[in-house]
Amino acid sequence: MDLSTDYLGLALRNPLVASASPLSTTVDGVRRLADAGVSAVVLYSLFEEQVIAEAAQNARLLDAGTESFAESLSYFPAGAEHEPGPHRYLSLVERAAAAVDVPVIASLNGVTPGGWSDYAAAMQDAGAAAIELNVYYLPGDTHISGRDVEQRHIDILTRVKETVTIPVAVKLSPHFSSTGEMARRLDEAGANGLVLFNRFMQPDIDPETLAVVPAVGLSNAADARLPRTWIALLRGHVAASLAATTGVEDPTDVAKYLLAGADVVMTASALLRHGPAYATVLLDGLSEWMERKGFATVGDLRGLLAVPPGTDEAAHERVSYVSAMRRANRTVYGPW
Repeated sequence: MDLSTDYLGLALRNPLVASASPLSTTVDGVRRLADAGVSAVVLYSLFEEQVIAEAAQNARLLDAGTESFAESLSYFPAGAEHEPGPHRYLSLVERAAAAVDVPVIASLNGVTPGGWSDYAAAMQDAGAAAIELNVYYLPGDTHISGRDVEQRHIDILTRVKETVTIPVAVKLSPHFSSTGEMARRLDEAGANGLVLFNRFMQPDIDPETLAVVPAVGLSNAADARLPRTWIALLRGHVAASLAATTGVEDPTDVAKYLLAGADVVMTASALLRHGPAYATVLLDGLSEWMERKGFATVGDLRGLLAVPPGTDEAAHERVSYVSAMRRANRTVYGPW
C-alpha cells in the first residue's frame, strides 16, 4: 500500500501530519510523534508578542550597557541569550530537525504586519522545512472592515515570503464572508499551502464566580464537516496544497478528508487524547480501508468526492443544504 503524498513541495511518506500542540514542545515529543509514523511535525507556535518582547528586552539591556565603562560597550547582555521564548524556539527547531527523519515545520503566530514576521528567516536558518503562518485574529473593533482584515492576511504572508525561500502555508479562519475568494487571494499572493481551519478558543462564562474563564477544548468528528466542505470546494481551484485539520478521531476521518481532496490530514486532538502512538492506529486503519476499497495509492482516492470542475459551487451547496433539510424533516415528520 503506497501512502506517500506531497505537501508544500515536500515528499512525505504518508498523509498524516502532527499539527501544533503541546506534544511538539520538546525534542522528545517530536521524536515520539515521528517514531509513531507521522510524516511531518508542526511545532507549537512562536507568538508575535514573544518576538516583540524579546526585542524590547534586548534593547533595554543594550541601552543599559551603553551607560557603563567604555571597555564594556561591546558586551551583549547574557540575559538576552536566555530569553525563554524566541531563543528557545529556534533551539528546538534546530535540535528537532536533527533528531528526526521527517520534515519539521515551524509555526509563526501573529496579527500585525511588522518586523516580527522577519523571524521566519531565523526559523529557516535553524532548519525548518517550512513555515506554517497562523494569523490568529478576531477583529473585535467594530470599525475594522472585512476587507481590511483580509488585506492584513495578505500583507503578513507577503512579508514572510520576502524573508524565506522555504514553503509557507497559511492557517485560515473559517469566518471570512467569502472564504473561497480569500483562499484564491492567498494562493495568488504566494501561499504554498492552505490549512483549513484554525480553531478559535473562545472563553466561557462561569455564572457562579461571575468571571470570564479560558476554555480550550479538543475537537470532535463533527467539527470536520466545515473544513471538509471547503476542501472539496477548493480542490482544483487553487495551486496551493490543501491541509485538513480539526475533527480527526479515527481512520475514517482521515479517509473522508482525502476523498474531499486534502493533500495531508493534520491531527492534534486525537494524539492528545490517546497519545502519540495513536498515529500508528490511524495509519494502519487507513491502509486497511484502502485495501478493502481497492485503492493502491493515496493519489487514487484523493479528491474523488471533491466538487467537480465547472460546477456552480453556490448552487451545489444550496442543493446539498436543501437535501439535508428534507432528509432531516422526513426523519421527524415523514415525506414532504
